[in-house]
Amino acid sequence: MDKAYIPSRYPDALPEGAPFAHYRRAEAERLLAHAEEIHAFCAGLLSSLEQGSPPGTP
Repeated sequence: MDKAYIPSRYPDALPEGAPFAHYRRAEAERLLAHAEEIHAFCAGLLSSLEQGSPPGTP
């Protein structure tokens, strides 16, 4: 599993230290990019629902 999976669900999963000590910049940027993609997808989906068109319809 991705090392972001368990700590995001169980706050005491990391044995010691702060979370920033366990992630490097490249990992943080990759995870942030994934979060931004998910946010953009959800925002688009909600926008289409507010306009009354079914999901996936242009």
